[in-house]
Amino acid sequence: MREFEFIIPNEYAGKDIKFILKNHYHFSSNLITSLKVGDGILLNGKKEFVNKIVTNGDLLKLTLIDRTSQNIISEKIPIDILYEDEDLVAVNKPYNMPTHPSIYHRSGTLANAIMYYFKEDDFTFRAPSRLDRDTSGVLIVAKNAFSADGISKQIQDGEFKKEYVALTVGIPKIKTGTINAPIKREAEGIIKRIIAQDGKLAVTDYEVIEEKNNFALIRLHPKTGRTHQIRLHLSYIGTPIYADFLYGEDIKNERIRLHCKSVEFLHPITNKKIKITAPLPNDMNLETIKAASK
Repeated sequence: MREFEFIIPNEYAGKDIKFILKNHYHFSSNLITSLKVGDGILLNGKKEFVNKIVTNGDLLKLTLIDRTSQNIISEKIPIDILYEDEDLVAVNKPYNMPTHPSIYHRSGTLANAIMYYFKEDDFTFRAPSRLDRDTSGVLIVAKNAFSADGISKQIQDGEFKKEYVALTVGIPKIKTGTINAPIKREAEGIIKRIIAQDGKLAVTDYEVIEEKNNFALIRLHPKTGRTHQIRLHLSYIGTPIYADFLYGEDIKNERIRLHCKSVEFLHPITNKKIKITAPLPNDMNLETIKAASK
C-alpha cells in the first residue's frame, strides 16, 4: 500500500480531482481507475469522485492498495543495489540473468532475487524498463503501482533516458552519428530481428569513446526501445558487439559486452531529476578483449 497527502495550492483551486491526478501526479487512466476502489481518494477525510472540484487548502489523500497477484518464488541471490527510496529500487543487473521468469527460466532471475530482498513485505515485482538477459547494468524496479505507472509513462513519452556502453569488433568509420534503421522480427516466433523498410522506427545515437586494435568502446543513446535495437544497429554499420552470437560472431566462453551505464528520469512521485549510474564491468576494457580474442 502507498499513500500520499497533498494540500491543494491556489493554482489548482477550481479544478477537479481528476485534473490534479493527471497534471500534477501524471497518473494514467488505469491507475486513476484503481484509486477509485475503496477509500482510494479522500478529500478532507471524505470519499470523493474524481469530478469533485477542490479549493485552496483542501487536503487530498490518495491510497493505492496493491492487489496484483504473482507466482514468483523468492531466491537468495546476491544483488547490487545502486539506489533505493520509498518508491524505487535500482540494481546493477549482472549479465546472463533474465529480468522476469519465463517458461524456460522460472528461477535465477532478477525477479526471484528481488522477491527475496523484499521477503518481509507484500511485494509485487514491477520492472518498467527491463534489460535483456545478456545485458548488464542499471535496471529500475518500482515498489508500487504509482511509481511503475510514472516510469512507464516516461518511457512511452521518450523522457526516460538510457546510456549504454558497448564493446565492438571493428571501429565505426564515422565516430559520432545516428543510426536510423527500422527493425522487425525475422520470422514469427523467432527472437532474431532484422533491418527492414517495413519495420518499426528505430533510432540510436552513438559516439566512439575509445578505440584500439580494431576494437572500440561506444557510448549509445537509444531514442526508441526496440528489441535488440543496439545489437542490431551496431551490426548494421559493420561493428557488431563483441561475442554477439546473433548479430556478430559467437566466441566460446565469452559473453556479449553490452552494459546499461546510466538512466536519467524524473522521480515519478517527487518529480525531482534522478540519474543512476552503474560502473563498467571489468571485462569491458580494450586490454581485456585483446587478450581474450587471441
